[in-house]
Amino acid sequence: MDGNPARTVGRMARGAVTEAAAVTAVLALLPFGTGDGCGSVCTVHPSLPRLPTGHGNVSGDAAAPVPVLLVHGLGGNRAVLTVLRNGLLRGGFPCVSAMNYRSLAGDISDAAEQLAEEVRRLCEHGGCERVHVVSHSLGGLIARYYVQRMGGDAQVDTLVTLGTPHQGTWAAIVPAPAPMIRQILPGSDLLAELALPAPGCRTRFVAFHSELDEMVIPSGHARISHPDLLVDNVAVDGVGHLSLLFDRGVLEAVCHALASPAERPALPLTPPAA
Repeated sequence: MDGNPARTVGRMARGAVTEAAAVTAVLALLPFGTGDGCGSVCTVHPSLPRLPTGHGNVSGDAAAPVPVLLVHGLGGNRAVLTVLRNGLLRGGFPCVSAMNYRSLAGDISDAAEQLAEEVRRLCEHGGCERVHVVSHSLGGLIARYYVQRMGGDAQVDTLVTLGTPHQGTWAAIVPAPAPMIRQILPGSDLLAELALPAPGCRTRFVAFHSELDEMVIPSGHARISHPDLLVDNVAVDGVGHLSLLFDRGVLEAVCHALASPAERPALPLTPPAA
């Protein structure tokens, strides 16, 4: 946090305005993502300009780019991931898919079963053994459950989480019938299960967290702290919870995080301030 009070207030004000715009964008996108099932595997369109990252998302075999699967957060659907998906395509990731799950019905383990099925489908479609997963908010806990508790580390190379309440959030204290909301309260059985030992976990984790995240309370709970996991916790400056889906600096950092090992810069990465 900046020690200059005026600068801090200005950053918070800009973040609030940007977050309000992100809320508007999400509400406009939601009607386009209804329905069950997952999005199709996409190929970059030649008219889309590439981001300056220039990474090709190839793990060892130039003929086999690793597919990227996007997972939305609570109350969302695959449409809210449109900007993120297009940004990854521009960043040189030719196979990007987004899935839907019912976030207001069932629990996190149910959604993790859906994720497992989609990962299997992507691997069969692309003729590959592993995928990357980029998830927002609750989607990150679904992906972690799949990786840590269902053997998903055999299929997931890198798991990127954006504003995920890895240690729970007190924003979930409001009474709600959805089981998933109760599961993200600090101290829940689900979070205790994710804290269990995970020796030999093969997935690399990159967790983006922001001090302006109004949905993860306290914001530091978006960091992953687990002795058995290979984790890079990445601090983001001046970006709200939904704005993580639209911020250019975050998107470029995600592209770097998913780069092949030969291209991958040292982490932690700090996205440029807005």
